[in-house]
Parts: sequence; C-alpha cells; structure tokens
Amino acid sequence: MSKILIIEDEAAIRRVLKKIISEENSSYEVEEAEDGLAGIEMIKDKDYDLVLCDIKMPKMDGVEVLEKAKKIKPETPMVMISGHGDLDTAVNTMRLGAFDYISKPPDLNRLLNTVRNALDRKELVVENKRLKKKVSKNYEMIGESDAITHIKEIIEKVAATDARVLITGPNGTGKELVAHWLHEKSDRSKGQMIEVNCAAIPAELIESELFGHVKGSFTGANKDRAGKFEAANGGTIFLDEIGDMSLSAQAKVLRALQENRIQRVGSDKDIKVNVRVVAATNKDLKKEIAEGRFREDLYHRLAVILIKVPALNDRREDIPLLVSFFADKISKEQGMPKKEFSDKAIKLLQEYDWTGNIRELRNVVERLIILGEKEVSENDVKLFASK
Repeated sequence: MSKILIIEDEAAIRRVLKKIISEENSSYEVEEAEDGLAGIEMIKDKDYDLVLCDIKMPKMDGVEVLEKAKKIKPETPMVMISGHGDLDTAVNTMRLGAFDYISKPPDLNRLLNTVRNALDRKELVVENKRLKKKVSKNYEMIGESDAITHIKEIIEKVAATDARVLITGPNGTGKELVAHWLHEKSDRSKGQMIEVNCAAIPAELIESELFGHVKGSFTGANKDRAGKFEAANGGTIFLDEIGDMSLSAQAKVLRALQENRIQRVGSDKDIKVNVRVVAATNKDLKKEIAEGRFREDLYHRLAVILIKVPALNDRREDIPLLVSFFADKISKEQGMPKKEFSDKAIKLLQEYDWTGNIRELRNVVERLIILGEKEVSENDVKLFASK
C-alpha cells in the first residue's frame, strides 16, 4: 500500500488528481490537503511515500512546503504542480530537492509515469537505509551498557560524514569493530575498507605499504606497486595501532590528510586520493606527543571525532549478552549444539578479571563450549576459565 498526499488549494484539481491516481492502482491510498499549512501538519503526523504539491497557494506556497518537508521527512519524494507562470519556479524547486514537476492541466501519461518513478525511488531509498543499518554479523557490537550505547549513538551521527575518527582503548576491546561499523554505515560502504596494522609492519616498510613505491626505489622494489591509500580510494583506510607508526611515515600521512594527495616512495608525482581515515590506538597519544614520539599536528588531524572503547571490566553488565552471542557463534562454527550457561556460571564470568578484554572472553567461552558439559556450570567455569 503506497500512501500519497496531494496538497492543492483548488478543489477541482485535487479531485482530478485523486481520481486519476486512485484508478491507476487500487493499492494507492490517496489523501488531500487544501493548503500548505495543513499539508505540512499531515507530513509531520504520517509517513507518505509521495507528496504532490502545488506551487502557488495561500498561507504557505509550495516552495516553502518543499523546504520544510525536506527537513521533516527528507526521504519522501516531492513532485511539484506548476501553472504555466510557475515554470521557472518549478525548475528551481528541482535544485531544492524536488523529485520532478508536472504542469497544469496534468497530462495523464506524464502524471502516472512520474508517480510510478517517484514511488520506485522511495522504495530504493528506504531499502538502502535499511541495508546501511544492517551491519554484517561479523562486526556486530554486542552490548547495552551506557558506554556501548553511547558509542553506537556517535557512530549513527558521524558515519554518514567524512569526519576523521580516532578510536582509543586497551587491546582486545573491539576497536576494529567500531571502525567496521563506521565504514559499513557510511556512504563509502560500496568501496573497500583497507586495514593497516601499523605495529605489525617494520618501520622501514611502512611508507611503501601505505603509499606504494616505484621500481628501483629501494632494494627489492622490482616493479611499481600501489599502496594502501590508493587501494582504499573511494572507501576507508583503517590505521590500526597508529601510535606505533614512525615519525617519517606520520609526516607523509599528515600531508595526505591535508592535501588528499600522496606520493609513492621514490617518486615526486602526486596521486590524488579520496579516502576517509579512521585510526585506532591502545596508547596514550598525548603522552606520546609529550615524549616526542607522535606528531601533535597529526593527532589533531586524526582526532576530529574521538571514540573511547571501554575495557570489559568497565562494562560487566554486557557479559551475559556477549556470552550468549559467542556461544551461538562458536557452536555454529564448531558444528556443535549450543550450550546454555547457568546463572551461577554467568555470575562467575561477570566477576572475572578480564585483562584480555573481549578477546579473552571469547576464548574462554570457546573453551567452555568444547570442554564443558551440556549446560556450562559454575564448576566448569572454575575449572576451564582459570588463568
């Protein structure tokens, strides 16, 4: 059932439009508003799949209705109805976000084609929004604690932007999951998310890894090679453990952020890149700056949005949800029936000192599923979860 609203001050035109549209498809539910003020109130109260709006009306004209409607329900397509004298204004409304315009008196085929196309567009927009909200199960952030809820709220606000994000927190807390959520909920999700573990790459190779190199630029450079920034063009690059990056590489990353350009090692040719940078570290970067190991100017470029991921010991209320999630996932991976955890077993796990954070919890749950009984008991936890 598609809900359509007609905002038109001339009753005769409203009746004609309603009759034509209703007879075209019995699944169209058509409602009317006699002026712009009434139309805006209806748009506030209900979710319409399409709004047809006259341009010249008393109280509030169609341009104002369009501007207000786009703020209230931006995903709802608006088709403007124009008289002959309103044609320039109608064309102008396209720049303001109108889907299309139709002239009075409406041509039957033109009107129905516009309605069908606009409804198809709304369906696509809604489906795209649904898919963006549906993050891959591999990167779910499990938890309902205040800290995790706050992180999810930040992600919802900043994912659609290109703002750089710095994620901090101890090892094993799920900083990588936050980066994946940001990418998958962004408009860059069609592009790649390229991950670089700065701590795992030798200092002498990090620049080549990030920016690529040209043949002969160093021993072993047998051919030209693109770097991670080029591979992430149009998508996201995730610089994990950025606190371990060498100062010379930091200088090049800073330039890439300032100018959206990179140079391959051994080349003086600029390559333009369009990349969102998300970084993560388990280090106190302000302390690293004070001790001369991290550039302050790079820190300020990266830390536009700061997300602090808490240690598991600081979000113990999430442990029952995490245990259930891991138990289900691991059981499927191992081809074993899912085991239930007794209340006492869960309580004991909540009291445990999780120095290895979520990574350690997952390992313990896997151990308990493989070695424990049908129901994981308090004794199983004492036996198999001890350090």
